[in-house]
Amino acid sequence: MSFTVAIVGRPNVGKSTLFNRLVGKKLALVDDTPGVTRDRRPGDARLMGLAFTIIDTAGLEEADEESLQGRMRAQTEAAIDEADLSLFVVDAKSGLTPVDTALAEMLRRRGKPVVLVANKSEARGSDSGFYDAYTLGLGEPTPISAEHGQGMIDLRDAIVAAIGEDRAYPTKEDVAVTNVDVSQAEGEGDEDEEPAYDETKPLRVAIVGRPNAGKSTLINRFLGEDRLLTGPEAGITRDSISVEWDWRGRTIKMFDTAGMRRKARVIEKLEKLSVADALRAIRFAETVVIVFDATIPFEKQDLQIVDLVLREGRAAVLAFNKWDMIEDRQAVLADLREKTDRLLPQARGIRAVPISGQTGWGLDKLMQSIIDTDKVWNKRISTARLNRWLETQQIQHPPPAVSGRRIKLKYMTQVKARPPAFMISCTRSDALPESYTRYLINGLRADFDMPSVPIRIHFRSADNPFEGKKRRT
Repeated sequence: MSFTVAIVGRPNVGKSTLFNRLVGKKLALVDDTPGVTRDRRPGDARLMGLAFTIIDTAGLEEADEESLQGRMRAQTEAAIDEADLSLFVVDAKSGLTPVDTALAEMLRRRGKPVVLVANKSEARGSDSGFYDAYTLGLGEPTPISAEHGQGMIDLRDAIVAAIGEDRAYPTKEDVAVTNVDVSQAEGEGDEDEEPAYDETKPLRVAIVGRPNAGKSTLINRFLGEDRLLTGPEAGITRDSISVEWDWRGRTIKMFDTAGMRRKARVIEKLEKLSVADALRAIRFAETVVIVFDATIPFEKQDLQIVDLVLREGRAAVLAFNKWDMIEDRQAVLADLREKTDRLLPQARGIRAVPISGQTGWGLDKLMQSIIDTDKVWNKRISTARLNRWLETQQIQHPPPAVSGRRIKLKYMTQVKARPPAFMISCTRSDALPESYTRYLINGLRADFDMPSVPIRIHFRSADNPFEGKKRRT
């Protein structure tokens, strides 16, 4: 039986640095600016033989419940209640503050185990801050340096003492084991078979869009709880936070991401880190939902985000949020459909769903569109069907003649899925115009029911066995 640990403390004491150290990856954003972390982020921690779930939290501050800081505090308190143990991090370099004392009192009232951690203990002059930590009444502080990895053995011993050896080191029967191979290469298998879509496989979905489009509110509505920090302020989300839930028996892992503004407006280092984190979430996801604000849709940045997602090869679904604020819905819906076809020609047939993250209207239809798009993204077509189709396409619209010589398309096969990619063996592949490639892609979409997902075709010139040989006279 594993256990859960929450990292808590006031802003800028090094909580996210310690989180990254324990999970062994730079998952959480780290910056000198106080208050970088806002949502609670879970991760799988490893510490000298210990395995547990760690939760990074926002810095605790005294604030009004309705303010942004107050809502951040509520998220942190929820993490403390969820966890079996709290790591209370103080800054040994700068010493204690009244906020540290108030937080210590709050943790004592919770009645759960607490490990007092004196971070930045490697700094000169940190001894006074370390000894001051005794006055908090939470036992002996554990001196560490999260940035340099010092004191990790002492931290492990303190965690084991607080949680108990039975919880810290579960028996083999209690440990979940999996032999699922998630690294299987794409494109493997019998090219003449069309494998069935796996309805049980977990699905990774990233939610992206401009700031204040309603991404976090949408995910909270899916989960049925206020798991992610929301509010009227734009740009609340900074880290890409992943959450899991079940939809009709299937595990869905959703990634909430920071709002992506135009590149020219992204000046601050922290926002650049947030956008880079969102881009990583897009690359890791299988299906990406681009959330539009239905009251001001199709801003230039919306179109650029869609184009970015398609260039990354992800399956894309459009969600027109805030539909509850639209009055003449039929007219607006017709206008949105016309603009989608006109402004996004590279995503012909893309699924677009009007929704309301605030009320929950249209969310089942959105999830079904996500599943249907993922099916297309994973689709495989047998080589025999492809070559029959290729022959028909050439009869209906032969490739152009270049310099008096006709280009011949000889053979076609699908080389991979996710997204679908095809290879065509032909003569003079370098002379084939881009317009004919678009003709073939549009034909694939229409004839094999493959809307919305990126389709890639690669051409390869057939080898000439007589090339380079002199003709005998």
